[in-house]
Amino acid sequence: MDIRKISVGPDYKSGAMHYLVGQPVLGGNYIIHLIKFSVEENAYQIYIEDSIEKEILLWKQFNTTMPVSLEYNINF
Repeated sequence: MDIRKISVGPDYKSGAMHYLVGQPVLGGNYIIHLIKFSVEENAYQIYIEDSIEKEILLWKQFNTTMPVSLEYNINF
């Protein structure tokens, strides 16, 4: 299943950072392209896409010791 949103932090409403696929980041120069779990790294990874050159880069990585909440795309 595709991860649509990841929230990282102990308190979902007031202390977590939220990252959503399609969300503009870094001054709007990039958008979040993909959120995935890497078995090799045992971590959640956030990839961003450069809005001009369309280059995809690994931006952030959160290991599984951090509290996370995931939302998935539901396709009916």
